[in-house]
Amino acid sequence: MTTLQILWFILIAVLWTAYLALEGFGLGAGMLMPFLTKSDRERGAVVKAIGPHWDGNEVWLLTAGGATFAAFPEWYATMFSGMYLALFLLLVALIVRICAIEWRKKINSDQWRARWDWAQSISAWVVPILLGVAFANLVQGMQIAVVKPSDPMTAVPVDQIDLAHDVHNLVGGFWSLITPFTLLGGIVVAALFLSHGALFLNLKLAGDLGDRAAKLAAPLSLASTGLTAVWALWAQFAYGSGQPLAWVPLAIAAVLLIVSTAATVTGKIRPAFWASFAGIAGAVAFIFTNMAPDVMRSAIDPAYSLTLWDASSSYGTLKLMTIVAVILVPIVLAYTVWSYYVFRAKISVDDVHPAGLLKDKIRLGENFLATN
Repeated sequence: MTTLQILWFILIAVLWTAYLALEGFGLGAGMLMPFLTKSDRERGAVVKAIGPHWDGNEVWLLTAGGATFAAFPEWYATMFSGMYLALFLLLVALIVRICAIEWRKKINSDQWRARWDWAQSISAWVVPILLGVAFANLVQGMQIAVVKPSDPMTAVPVDQIDLAHDVHNLVGGFWSLITPFTLLGGIVVAALFLSHGALFLNLKLAGDLGDRAAKLAAPLSLASTGLTAVWALWAQFAYGSGQPLAWVPLAIAAVLLIVSTAATVTGKIRPAFWASFAGIAGAVAFIFTNMAPDVMRSAIDPAYSLTLWDASSSYGTLKLMTIVAVILVPIVLAYTVWSYYVFRAKISVDDVHPAGLLKDKIRLGENFLATN
């Protein structure tokens, strides 16, 4: 194992941390919309709160996937082929959510906007649940075996493994990914996003709507912290790799989430939000520390696990990627901080004004791309 392999394993964890901590409150806002808002304009205020940021936050997800593909191609191939259906559903949910945010304002119709708001809320629930199930599978281990490319569903005997010619593959099928532990993982991520989103909306929305978000934040924070504690202890005792280092991020995440909950209950929303932000980062660090040195753990036999060094690209590739990352990552970070600074002002329901094409003025059957 080289320093660059460890570095890129850590960097991928950092990219996932940025996505989950930033987009977590955006998804949480969408999840809360049906329960928090009472009118079309209030729903518009929620969408306006996340509108300037969702696309920038998605960059971290795309970069995490791209970095995995470039730095650890066999990890990417094994994960995306084995979780194909689940990741396809995740992609569909992300696309629907994007359409819902961007298209709701295209037609000036309460019914049009209401339908897209429901589409956003449903997709916002689907995304964290699927992500939680996926991360829980990385911790629990999957029905992964080393197979011949010509026979991808039959495991090669352990004493006959030849990684120069054999590959790793999920032989258990889609339903092997669904267990009580992984389902709880999905619920935990959804709960964390709900409380994170409620804190964000209180900071971002003025008036009664923001106050309602604060009232929801306290019970949601208590629930998410409790669920996370149950899942994390289950993960460490039942599926831990045995290395004491995994207790460090677990303890840090636990303290931060407890601090966030305490601050939320006492009405200190801003410190609670940042503690929640850091707590999510600690939880991601725990997941990656727990699964190391494997990137895909086999529940069939540890000999079938895909390790960090077996999944890695060449030294030259990792070196080039490091140079590019040193140049570009600070730029992305600076842009992200700048965008949140520019759009830091609170949003009022009075700031929301219906816009878009008038429904009764649209000519049915006309192609808006057609020219005379």
